[in-house]
Amino acid sequence: MIVVTGATGQFGRHAVENLIKLGVPAGQIAVAVRSPEKAADLASRGLQVRQADYDRPDTLAAAFTGADKLLFVSANGPDDLRITQHRAVVDAARAAGVGLVAYTSIADADTNPINLARVHRDTEQALAASGLPTVLLRNGWYTENYTATLAGAVERGAIVGSAGQGRIASATRADLAEAAAVVLASQQPQSGKVYTLTGEVAWSLPELAAEAAAVSGKPVTYTELPAEQYAHILTGAGLPGLLVEMLVDADVKVAQGALQTVTGDLAALLGRPTTTLGEAVTTALRD
Repeated sequence: MIVVTGATGQFGRHAVENLIKLGVPAGQIAVAVRSPEKAADLASRGLQVRQADYDRPDTLAAAFTGADKLLFVSANGPDDLRITQHRAVVDAARAAGVGLVAYTSIADADTNPINLARVHRDTEQALAASGLPTVLLRNGWYTENYTATLAGAVERGAIVGSAGQGRIASATRADLAEAAAVVLASQQPQSGKVYTLTGEVAWSLPELAAEAAAVSGKPVTYTELPAEQYAHILTGAGLPGLLVEMLVDADVKVAQGALQTVTGDLAALLGRPTTTLGEAVTTALRD
């Protein structure tokens, strides 16, 4: 039995679909979700639907019961809340006797200076202390963190940020979720493994602007801004405060090299090249 948390979210949904594509029988997949009604389509396909709310620890152990493998998708929200939520998941997984936990962490979690990495370091430490067999899926930055708003930037003719010439070895959410499914479906021992999952080429925001210009046929430039001004623009665009803080902090740390690590782990798991920046930009601007 494979249990997937957050299966109605974008990452979890991709992972579930890839498990099915990899031949895992629907009856051997359970989705642990906050709102079971949102997983009705998965239930109709023969998957088990279990309620699991990170904010209600009493729901977790039952949701993880019988799990040979658990895909533990990290939560969203304030860091301190996420740390509490994640520790509750670890405790419940231990109580349920989960056979293997696959946790979606961040690249270079133990040394990464990005603020977001604090949650992942704490969770990795909690998993290690729990004694649970664990495989760490240390995901690089999502390419979508930049391409999701790219169409508007093209219309304005400018991408703004605070990353300087820093490079980002990002990967698409779909590629990362597919890799998670490959690990979960594998018949090879995974406990103790650490995968650093990145794209094969790191890129800079000026290069993103050039790619957007090439795909759209419109002039697009990159404008470097002080962090405070970048935050003001993101806030004015309607982004919530937590997301603004995350994106600005990431850009500042990117300029310092925080997300430039490139490995071949993701491509090896996928058995193919990772989605390139050009492909991701083309998808974003043509959807």
